[in-house]
Amino acid sequence: MNNFTMVASASTHQLYDALLGLAGRRGRADEIAERDRGAVSLEQVLWFAAAGVAVAVIAGILFNRITNEAGTVPINTTPTPVAP
Repeated sequence: MNNFTMVASASTHQLYDALLGLAGRRGRADEIAERDRGAVSLEQVLWFAAAGVAVAVIAGILFNRITNEAGTVPINTTPTPVAP
């Protein structure tokens, strides 16, 4: 991360925090601590794993269909004439 990116990111966070304060939506530190549910829940982990498995299965099916189709299509090996 270069200096410009770091300064832009820090400025964005400070501006967002200031706007939350002006709008009255920032909340007190103890309220934020009560809302914080901590680490990732087991349900989130299971959904993430299920999505990963689904993507892997679909990718495997598509890969097999593509390789099977590629094996049945003849390749044209006749050279094409070159324009003068």
